Amino acid sequence: MEMLKKIGSALALCLLLSFSPNGMADEIQDANKLFKQGQLDEALSKVDAYLAGKPKDAQARFLKGLIVNEQGRPMEAISIFTELTNDYPELPEPYNNLAVLYAGQGQYEKAKVALEMAIRTHPSYATAHENLGDIYAKMASQAYDRALQLDKGNTGTQTKLALIRDLFDKGARAAKMPTVTLADTTPAVTAKPVAPVAQATVPVAEVKKQEAVAAAPVVPAVVPVAPVKAQTPSAPVSAPAKATPAPDVNAEILQATQGWAKAWSSRNVKQYLSFYAGEFKVPDGQARGAWEALRKERLTKPKSIQVAVSDPKVTRIDAQQARVTFIQNYRANHFKSTDRKTLVWIKRDGRWQITEERVGN
Repeated sequence: MEMLKKIGSALALCLLLSFSPNGMADEIQDANKLFKQGQLDEALSKVDAYLAGKPKDAQARFLKGLIVNEQGRPMEAISIFTELTNDYPELPEPYNNLAVLYAGQGQYEKAKVALEMAIRTHPSYATAHENLGDIYAKMASQAYDRALQLDKGNTGTQTKLALIRDLFDKGARAAKMPTVTLADTTPAVTAKPVAPVAQATVPVAEVKKQEAVAAAPVVPAVVPVAPVKAQTPSAPVSAPAKATPAPDVNAEILQATQGWAKAWSSRNVKQYLSFYAGEFKVPDGQARGAWEALRKERLTKPKSIQVAVSDPKVTRIDAQQARVTFIQNYRANHFKSTDRKTLVWIKRDGRWQITEERVGN
């Protein structure tokens, strides 16, 4: 996904600097300098040493994600940025970096969801908006390519596919890898690594008075749409009715799942239990009160809990129900576990709640 802005911008690191004490920030600056110089092992050792004393530091974890990705370990980087979104869901940068990594693996749907989450937390985050446009364009390119496999003679589709490919070729030629810097004072906005692409234009036939003409399909610059078939002169083309955009249910469910994991990690019993619907299927036939008491004990007994959700997949059951399956990484004191978990969600009064929870399938 050449046109996506690469991870590791100076602005992102400077924003995350506020999560580290000023006295400790010097160590991260030193690690960042080593990272810029290509001394990845030395930079990682310094970051790990710092994290041993400050395991929750957002800036250090962010930099570690950049380093391990540069070392050729994208899956570990995905895990780091995913945990950052769990612990600091208000930060858009980890979501953007996840999107870049997912796009690099061809997982464009996951990249799209991550970018939508970044924009939801920070609506003015221009980089995420631009990257989301690139994701839409790539997904459109794949759709047109499939359409041509089914109908090789469709010249309209050929034109659109060629237009998008040309757009990506220009973006790849103009793209530059940004330098990762850590400003000592107020962060300055770095130059965009992707040069702006001029919008493609399609000439529109003049419409003469008292004479109906065929409407030529208009090809948008980024996400083209299907052309409108030309009408006969006696049947002028009528403007299609605007469709009301449907809510992104997948994003809503993923956000609810992350909120559930966050409440668990923060050991907030009241908030955690509020995610379970009244009709929740209590496991092993327990009474609801007994189950809640057991959950309260398991949330409050450990000194610390960390629950991370990775590789989530949403399956719609109907308009008001959906199922999300994911890998759950649980850590509490000296205990660790990794399980595949399934949550069944139902929408009640505009809010998603859990009706069923299964482990292992």
